[in-house]
Amino acid sequence: MHRQFIRYIILSVICLAGFAARSEAQFKEEAFKQTYNNDTTSVADTADKLFSIKEFAGALAHKNTMKIGTMFAGSIILPGSAQIYNKDYWKLPIVYGGIGALAGTGGYYLHKYNLTQNRYDKWASEKAIFEDKYKIEYPFDAPYIDKSSKNAGTLLLAGAALVYWASLLDGVVCYDSETEPNPGRATLYSILFPGLGQIYNGELFKIPIYWGGLLASVHFLTTNNLNYRRFNRIHNEASDPGSGYSENIPAETAKWYRDVYRRYRDYSIVATAAVYLLQVIDANVFAYMHDFEVSDDITMNIEPTVISPYNEYAINTASPMNGMNAIGMKVGFRF
Repeated sequence: MHRQFIRYIILSVICLAGFAARSEAQFKEEAFKQTYNNDTTSVADTADKLFSIKEFAGALAHKNTMKIGTMFAGSIILPGSAQIYNKDYWKLPIVYGGIGALAGTGGYYLHKYNLTQNRYDKWASEKAIFEDKYKIEYPFDAPYIDKSSKNAGTLLLAGAALVYWASLLDGVVCYDSETEPNPGRATLYSILFPGLGQIYNGELFKIPIYWGGLLASVHFLTTNNLNYRRFNRIHNEASDPGSGYSENIPAETAKWYRDVYRRYRDYSIVATAAVYLLQVIDANVFAYMHDFEVSDDITMNIEPTVISPYNEYAINTASPMNGMNAIGMKVGFRF
């Protein structure tokens, strides 16, 4: 279980680093200001560097400023770098001491558990060989498996992950921004804690929507995964004549239910990821559009106008009307 937990943590860190580095090119403020007749922002976006080590190192030395996305990505790789950039040096012993002490102690307890588990596995192997050879019961008792050390080690590693997460959140909170709400801050808030970006934008009414979607998705994910594992076990036991299977469910029926619940589980994973990503995008977009105003003056104006031809894409260039102005009506909407 603890190995799976560690894999989840490593995968989450990689995803966070990749998203933080890439998000600067995906969520550009110019996307809400660009003119499509002379679009140069798309070219600039493709030329942007995902992450500059030189820029990052210079910012940590306080020689230049650093974008919040770059700071966040660097903090994922190098914990405590956000505190250095924000000049909160007194927090560094808490970050490194907390992560180091909890992770080290957790690893120690998990090592103790692994030793007892290995002794038990060795005893079980020797027991099977002995009883198969001599046809009598193995005379030695099973060694003790220290499951309390396993639980303690898992909790301590979870505590180290919590301190690591808190250091990332602290860096985002203490980042000095010229504009509020800052779209980068709103995005990272939602990445670190779903719904926090909406709270930052002052859109509290969205919290029940996103949290309801996440809780429902996680509920169905847990339920479908539990049923998938159950029918997978039943199918394996029913397919093995020597397993002592006694339930009244045929192997083919169990296989059908197993495949159904596996498909529903996969749908639940997609739904959970979709709701999570949607609330991140929502926080970013509405932080950018915070100052966007829509006037109450909704009017329509109709007036005559002179229409000048635009012949660059004209098909019939030999027309006698080619190059001549035309009289028409202009309709304008204001909102």
